Amino acid sequence: MSVVLTHVDNPPLPDAGPAEPPAIRPDGADERDALDAYSRTVVAVVERVGPAVVSLATTRPVPERLRRRGLPAMHGAGSGVVIAPDGFILTNSHVIRGAQQIEARFADARTMPAVVVGDDPHSDLAVVRVPEGQLPSADLGDSARLHVGQLVVALGNPLGFQATVTAGVVSALGRTLRAENGRPIDNVIQTDAPLNPGNSGGPLVDSRGTVVGINTAVIAGSQGLCFAIPVNTAAWVASQLMRDGRVHRAYLGLAAQTITLNRRAAVHYRLDAPTAVRITEVHAGTAAERAGLRPADVLVRIGERAVRTLDDVLLALGQHTPGAPIDVQFIRGTETRTVTAYPTDLPEDA
Repeated sequence: MSVVLTHVDNPPLPDAGPAEPPAIRPDGADERDALDAYSRTVVAVVERVGPAVVSLATTRPVPERLRRRGLPAMHGAGSGVVIAPDGFILTNSHVIRGAQQIEARFADARTMPAVVVGDDPHSDLAVVRVPEGQLPSADLGDSARLHVGQLVVALGNPLGFQATVTAGVVSALGRTLRAENGRPIDNVIQTDAPLNPGNSGGPLVDSRGTVVGINTAVIAGSQGLCFAIPVNTAAWVASQLMRDGRVHRAYLGLAAQTITLNRRAAVHYRLDAPTAVRITEVHAGTAAERAGLRPADVLVRIGERAVRTLDDVLLALGQHTPGAPIDVQFIRGTETRTVTAYPTDLPEDA
């Protein structure tokens, strides 16, 4: 956006004499004004998003050894946020996984049964749905526009307490966090807005009242190390869960390991890092075999992502559309080669 400065000709003002000293204000007035502005921002966010935040109570079966001791079921609690007025609620996968019953409790004290629409352990996200419509829903923002130091507000139901609010700032961007199944989640938001057990699945909101992340994890024993899945990832996952009940990810069909290259090799092949990924096995009938990849090939790039570790392979395929072509660059012997592979859909048990 360009700004045009317009000059306005005005006659010179008469000499007003020496400037008057600033008015003396009561001690702490500036601090109170700043605090009031901060408070007003947080209050406005809570009023806007709070009605869409849901408490999720889950019931899970217990192992036989505990059932014999008289424990009939295990109970859990988490949070969620309504993302569509017709009853769709976004939460964490680990909040609802394995639950026999899910009950959603709303800010107006209504409770409704919820059913799982789709669950994606790879991103630790899930969508559940309640039977009623015309619910207050939250607006999804753009996590790509976040800046370190930006004010954020976390809403949820820690330890079963309704409508708990904490505020802080974005501490870092672009972190990588592992889901419970070991797969990496990319571009995770780090914040110092305190989270507690039960906050999982609740929204992380910016000062405009739009959801920028889904609270997911706390580093045990630390202070100010809390993480949220970026809303851009969450929106992509949620759309597939609502449409198909699962997320479609690309699958090459190979096993590999991270290796360290000697400095001379890294310089010769113009690699940014001294590590790459060596293929140890190519599964029969897979996209990797059809593309001509072999054991001992060293992967250095998949699509637009440089391959330094196994995580890079998973992240490159994580949001690639199955069936679409993707270039795979690798070293075989002393040559650098590139092939085009057509990954298939990731098997559900992979």
